[in-house]
Amino acid sequence: MNAAHLHLLLNHVPVIGAIGILLLALVAWIRPSPDVLRTTLLFAAGNAAAALVVYLTADGAEDLVRRLPGVSRALIERHEDAALVATIAAAALGAAALAALLVYRTRTPPRWVARAMLLAAVIPVGLMGWTANLGGQIRHTESRGATPGVAAGASAAPEEQPTDHTGR
Repeated sequence: MNAAHLHLLLNHVPVIGAIGILLLALVAWIRPSPDVLRTTLLFAAGNAAAALVVYLTADGAEDLVRRLPGVSRALIERHEDAALVATIAAAALGAAALAALLVYRTRTPPRWVARAMLLAAVIPVGLMGWTANLGGQIRHTESRGATPGVAAGASAAPEEQPTDHTGR
């Protein structure tokens, strides 16, 4: 296993985790449950750690893919910049979740904690999705908005013209 493989293997965890945290926070808000809220907080802290690990494996992945055909340095840098912002957002949510777990370790967290988690969890979901999209564009040309090997705005194949059997 190399750094690129490890990065690709792990990079889905904070993306899916952010969505899971949002859904858990929604459940904790709709049906108040201290156990669901504590689970949400724990997942947020764990997801922050996962996001950090993914971010730290990125340099090794970059070293392996940057010289491959079709890989653009500009795409790597856009993904890297987005990843930093997304990791910071996940870390901030995780730190707030840890703080809430510590403050309310012996008593039931108030209802506003669930609302705050629900609202705050939207940010990492959006940023992780944006980062994942940019990361996918590095090697998946089909996600760049243009057909691979064709300039943007051009069609992938010439328009079909009716011809007779003589080729005219």
